[in-house]
Amino acid sequence: MKKWTRTKLAVLLLTLLVLTATVITACMGSGNAPNTPPVASEEASQEGPRDAKELEAFADGIFADAMKKYNTVGSNFAVVSNGKVLLSKGYGYADRENKIPVDSSTVFQIGSVTKQFTALAAMQLVDKGKIDLHHDIQEYLGGMKVPNTTGKKLTMYDLLTYTSGFDKPDILSGSKPEYVNQFFPMKESLEANMPTVVRPPGEAYTYDNFGFTLAGYAVGEVAGMSFAQYMEDNIFKPLGMNSTNVRFTPELLGRMAAHYGPKGELIPLEGFKPTDRPSGGMVSTADDMVKYLMMHLNKGTYEGKEILSSKSIEQMHTYQVFPDKEYPVTTIGFEGYFKENMNGQHVVLKGGNVTGHSSLIVLLPEKNTGFCMSYNNDSLMSLDVYEAFMNHYYPRKEAAPQPSYSAISEQQAKDYTGLYQNTRLGSMRTHVSYSDGKLVMETGDLGKSTLKMIHPLLFEDEAGNKVAFQKNGAGQITYFYYMTLPHYVGYAQKVDTDAPFTDVPADSKYTSYIQNLHALKIMDGKTATRFDPNGTLTQGEFSELLLRAHGWEAMPYTIEPNKKQMLSGLPNYKPDSPVTRQMAAVMIQNLRQAEPGAKVTLRGETDAWAVEAISTLVSQGIMDPDTKINSDGSIDFRSKQLLKRQEASALLDLAFDYYTLPIRNERKP
Repeated sequence: MKKWTRTKLAVLLLTLLVLTATVITACMGSGNAPNTPPVASEEASQEGPRDAKELEAFADGIFADAMKKYNTVGSNFAVVSNGKVLLSKGYGYADRENKIPVDSSTVFQIGSVTKQFTALAAMQLVDKGKIDLHHDIQEYLGGMKVPNTTGKKLTMYDLLTYTSGFDKPDILSGSKPEYVNQFFPMKESLEANMPTVVRPPGEAYTYDNFGFTLAGYAVGEVAGMSFAQYMEDNIFKPLGMNSTNVRFTPELLGRMAAHYGPKGELIPLEGFKPTDRPSGGMVSTADDMVKYLMMHLNKGTYEGKEILSSKSIEQMHTYQVFPDKEYPVTTIGFEGYFKENMNGQHVVLKGGNVTGHSSLIVLLPEKNTGFCMSYNNDSLMSLDVYEAFMNHYYPRKEAAPQPSYSAISEQQAKDYTGLYQNTRLGSMRTHVSYSDGKLVMETGDLGKSTLKMIHPLLFEDEAGNKVAFQKNGAGQITYFYYMTLPHYVGYAQKVDTDAPFTDVPADSKYTSYIQNLHALKIMDGKTATRFDPNGTLTQGEFSELLLRAHGWEAMPYTIEPNKKQMLSGLPNYKPDSPVTRQMAAVMIQNLRQAEPGAKVTLRGETDAWAVEAISTLVSQGIMDPDTKINSDGSIDFRSKQLLKRQEASALLDLAFDYYTLPIRNERKP
């Protein structure tokens, strides 16, 4: 069973979006400070890979190191340049147990690399005049309705640029081994799991799996066939991609690389629901992917056949979304994080991962060069390879200029300060405050950063990472985009922390906790205007609040594992019975997985099954304001008393938004 703990949040976010998503790109290096790309010397040779033997030697060294670092069993790697395949090579094993090596015909699941194939399909229909990028997407859904609270139409352009505004962009991201041999229609899955558009489409980037699945469904509806058939007829066959499919076939399964976990352990293949997943369901080989890269680099044409018009290819290679004018995020279908690792080049890329497989494709359209790779675990190895490739073949020609900073006044800062919630994953919440001419950003376990202003809306932290704030349509600062791991997974959106409860005094020790949970839609009042702070909760009511506070309810496939984990070691759980303070502490710790801090001695009565959880939470400061640690380290947690609603608000807010880590170290020279 997976443990969805806060300490694992960054890792999951990275794989969801980087490689999957995200995708992507060039890792900023270890620690807090990003790597500084080397600057080309005067003796540097012509940019880009030119000599096949030199390229192979370079790749051999990179993969030897990277596969060891990430415990990767097998990988392919292919590089194309100026219409030629300079390298296509396998490393390690497709199946270690049977000693089957990886080669260019080994089949891998390519995860979210599928998204830009879906974008290509949609753009083909744009070329044919069958889809208008800027018309209401519901025109192309065969009567299917998309809930929308914004008053602004949702378009295909919004779906393909990750700006749909959906409240649950990962609602169809689940996968299980038992799905492999079953068929689940796309329409039924979409209708049963339809999210709501809650942000004006086009306003803010959020990595969006549902949006691309909906785009693929629209492709099939407009074309009058299944998405799978459309892809076969219009992309795979014309490109000669005979080992590529959006479904598992017996022949492809026979050549598929085995799947391995982070420790190199063999794990089962997982299937999808719906079976056709335009956001991440494809399988392919290096032989096929080089054809796809060549088509892109040849402006939409492959072996004399136009797959896509040069105009539409250019749109797929041109950045459409910018949190700041100097920092690109997405094209139509592709992405491009971490401008620093582009080394001044125009790069578009897309990564993807599923359980046990990862992929990445990188294009430098202006250099007529690209590469692809797939491997059989879902680590971030591809980011190391991308960074090394760029630094070796396209080193920065000159050092990046250092920005100048301006102080921000306390009055100016009021537009920025407040509580923000990640638009993709509710468990990531950030508090922005003001101190001595700078903003202070605090994000849960990730700690605090001070932000210096480069210009209004653009800031930089101690490590040199950029933070771009963005206004909404009404001109109010509403979003920020933190251009470093793991924040890039989505914009964060400011939430209104004013609570309407007449029975919560402004000077109450619990007011801020109640306001935060109300603003984050975790805990409502008993009525619209009364919170009932001294009321109690049932065990079932508290468990629902806890799961919402944990922040993963937007990914339905995590709910059952989280419920099971939440109740682990808890005797006599009765949903309709009142919840005690010790029971609440155990449930919180089961999900929070806080690390023990200073030693705590419990006074009063506590059942043995709750001692460790209470001691750990208290040692980390996760306790309500009416609980005090005595000078000798002892504490009476009042373990067997019933939990009050205001106490629940404090415990939940502190457990999942605990701002106590130190300011990051200043950037080293």
